[in-house]
Amino acid sequence: MEKAFELAEIKDDKKAQYASYYLKDEASYWWESSKILLEGKIITWEKFKEMFLEKYLPSYMQGQLKMRFLNLRQEDMTVAEYEVKFLELVRFAPEYVNIEAKKAKRFQQGLKPWIRSQVALLEIRNYTALVQKAMIVEGEKESTKRENEGNKRKFEKSKSDQGSSKFRGKFGKNGGDQNQKF
Repeated sequence: MEKAFELAEIKDDKKAQYASYYLKDEASYWWESSKILLEGKIITWEKFKEMFLEKYLPSYMQGQLKMRFLNLRQEDMTVAEYEVKFLELVRFAPEYVNIEAKKAKRFQQGLKPWIRSQVALLEIRNYTALVQKAMIVEGEKESTKRENEGNKRKFEKSKSDQGSSKFRGKFGKNGGDQNQKF
């Protein structure tokens, strides 16, 4: 909604009216009844947001979402998936990410230990740069893993080819000793 206000250049005194226009069904009924109770009072955008959140995202739920953010760990997600979840929950704990360096540090804390140890050495304080470096570390690990698996297969194939050629050399095409005559 804030983006729409900025784009449409909505003045502060009109933001609550503008936002309420987009409410549908139950939310629209809730707002109509709330306006009646507040008749004569000026409803600022901040007051509107406070009332809306109180109704549709009570403080206990906000607290739960804040705890989900604070306990968020990458675990079996990719860095990209972890970032999506991080950005989804970050708004519920703004005091932990209110400056760029705090946001980067919090993101880094939730990374898988092997990724975290690699990016920690870089001492990155910029969130976007940290996410990019974490993705690079993750991608390099996957690339190395694929490369090692390919080398392992080549080695095993080479080893099995050597074994079969030794067998043929000793026993010939017919499977018997080449010096043996029938």
